[in-house]
Amino acid sequence: MYDVVIIGAGPAGLTAAIYTSRARLKTLLIESSTTPGQAVITSDIENYPGFPEELAGFDLIDRFKKQAKKFGTEFKIDNVKSIKEDKAKKSWQISQEARTIDSLSVIVATGARPRKLDIPGEDKFRGKGVSYCAVCDAAFFREKNIAVVGGGDTAVEEALFLTKFANKVTLIHRRDKLRATKILEERASANKKIEFIWNSRVEEIKGGDKVESLKITNLKDKKEKDFSCEGVFIFVGYVPNTDFLKGILKLDKEGYVITDDDMRTAKKGIFAAGDVRRKLLRQVVTASGDGATAAFASRMYVEGLKGIAYPPLP
Repeated sequence: MYDVVIIGAGPAGLTAAIYTSRARLKTLLIESSTTPGQAVITSDIENYPGFPEELAGFDLIDRFKKQAKKFGTEFKIDNVKSIKEDKAKKSWQISQEARTIDSLSVIVATGARPRKLDIPGEDKFRGKGVSYCAVCDAAFFREKNIAVVGGGDTAVEEALFLTKFANKVTLIHRRDKLRATKILEERASANKKIEFIWNSRVEEIKGGDKVESLKITNLKDKKEKDFSCEGVFIFVGYVPNTDFLKGILKLDKEGYVITDDDMRTAKKGIFAAGDVRRKLLRQVVTASGDGATAAFASRMYVEGLKGIAYPPLP
């Protein structure tokens, strides 16, 4: 029986692990074997406080892991299939591919995965010119002409990173201006390798063995055209990794976990933190804050179950 099981090894889950382990709660962190976290595949993080120099996402997450291990967090690589309440034990059963374990509390920090366009050719050419991760695949597109679909921070950050490898990067956006932070917009506009196609939507990805072109519709005049490229990177938002929670927790219409300000969910003993929950801003720093709050809330809950909760001030 664990005191707390944390599902997810991103900034939220790892911060929670640091806090619960320091509080001497028996802590297990389950890291997905199939879905990498968004932070770990981010090329450069420049807005995390205390690190004025750019820091690779992998390096930052590695520091988080070392700190959690230092305080005694157990780690397991596996995929969680379901969570079930055990009322007799006043605990939760977490079913994985390899085993089932019990815990008095659970912190869900499973993050989110890239949203697909769901257009013809997208699945066919995945790994053959279609990508959702510039850090993972940029090196395959040296001296090539590629497209980036999206207009938010992630799309622009990845477009800038891709210019280190590609000959030309064309950013395709449905609106006539970017949603990205102003400083990113300025950098993209000043980069000679980046061009823009505004007010346009990608309708189809075409090619033979690999991506060769995109079918694009201008949303203002409805005209269609074929745009030649050798690869397309898609950054149009995220989908929360909550499929295993349907029927267990209260989710919003997009699938994000609904919590209160203390990261409590609709089920006693289950907390959620980071990108997986409904919130205004999804960044490493806010995920870490969520993780710390969830850890403290779970500690209070577990100590209450054990009858050892520190008495409140009068």
